Amino acid sequence: MRILIVKTSSMGDVVHALPAASDIARRYPGAQIDWLVERPFAALPQLHPAVSNVIPIQFRKWRKSPFDAAVRQAAGEAIARLRREPYDLILDLQGLVKSAMFCKLARGPHKATPIAGYDRASIREPLASFLYDRTSAVARDQQAVARNRLLAAAHLGTDASPPADFGLSAVRPLDAAAHDWLPTAPNAAPYAVLMPAASRAEKLWPEAGWQAVGERLAQAGLSRVVLWGSQDELERAQRIAQAIGGSVPPFLSVQEAAQLMAGACTVVGLDTGFTHLAAALGKPTIGIYCDHEPGLAGVTGPAFTASLGGKGRPPATAQVLGALEQALAAVAVPSPNAHP
Repeated sequence: MRILIVKTSSMGDVVHALPAASDIARRYPGAQIDWLVERPFAALPQLHPAVSNVIPIQFRKWRKSPFDAAVRQAAGEAIARLRREPYDLILDLQGLVKSAMFCKLARGPHKATPIAGYDRASIREPLASFLYDRTSAVARDQQAVARNRLLAAAHLGTDASPPADFGLSAVRPLDAAAHDWLPTAPNAAPYAVLMPAASRAEKLWPEAGWQAVGERLAQAGLSRVVLWGSQDELERAQRIAQAIGGSVPPFLSVQEAAQLMAGACTVVGLDTGFTHLAAALGKPTIGIYCDHEPGLAGVTGPAFTASLGGKGRPPATAQVLGALEQALAAVAVPSPNAHP
C-alpha cells in the first residue's frame, strides 16, 4: 500500500501529525508512507521511521516568483516526483484549499487514486472539502493530535485509541565530542533547554521570568542551553544566557535541535514548533503562551507537559516556576527545599 500524507506546515502542526503515521504503519506493516511538506520542516517526517519518502516543496517561496524559471523548474520536479507512481490514498491532514490543491497536483493523471480529508463541517476551510473524493466528520473540539489520528482512522481503519506515538524514539542526543559548546563533557551537569526567543514581540515573555527559571535550574544542578533561530533571537538568547550563566549554541538545523532536546532533562519554551517537538520527544516540557490561546493545540507528549498563559495573558513567573517543579519532579531532580 502507498499512502501520501499532506501536512505542509507549520512546525507544530507537522509534529502533531506524526502519530497518524505511526497509526498507519501499525495498521499496515510494510506500507509506503510518503509525506508532502514545506522544506523548512522536512526534517520532522524524516525523523519518523515509518515515513519512506519526504517530498519537500517551497510554496511560500515559489508564490513570490511564480514565473521565475528556477521556481518553475523546482515546482515541476516536485510534482513529477509526486506523480511517479500512483498512491492508494492521498490523505490531506491540513484541511486548506491550498493543501487540497496539492493533493490534486499529486494525483495528476492517476484518477483512480482517492483524495481524502475532513468533511465541510469539520474542516478549517470548507471549500477544500469539495476537492476531496472522500470526506469524514471529525469533531472540531478535539485536540490537534487526536484530530489527525481520527481522520486517518476514518479513512484507513487505523486505531486511534492507543497513546500517541510520535515516532521519535530513535532520535539520539548530539555527540558532545563534536559540539564543544554542549555541557555534556565528562563530569559536566545534565542540561535543560530554554527557548525564550520569537519572531514577534507579542509572543515574548519578560526576561526577568527567564532569569527566575534559569536560577531554579541552576539550583537543581542543571546546565542551561538557550536556543535561538534568527539574528534578533540570537541577541536575546545571548542576553538571557549571560544573565543565567547559560550557553548559546551556534545555529542548529531542525534535526540538530531535535537531537539537542533529546539529550535534555527538561525544556521550557515559548509557543514555537520547537517546544512542541520537545514534548513529542518525551521531554517534560512547559509551553509559555503570550499571544495565542493554547486551546486545542497546546503542548502535548508522553511526559509531563504544561501550556501556560494565553493571548494577552502571559503567565506569571510563579505559575511557570510551579510547573517547572512538576517537570523537574518527573526527572527526579530534587527540590531546593527537600531534606536528605
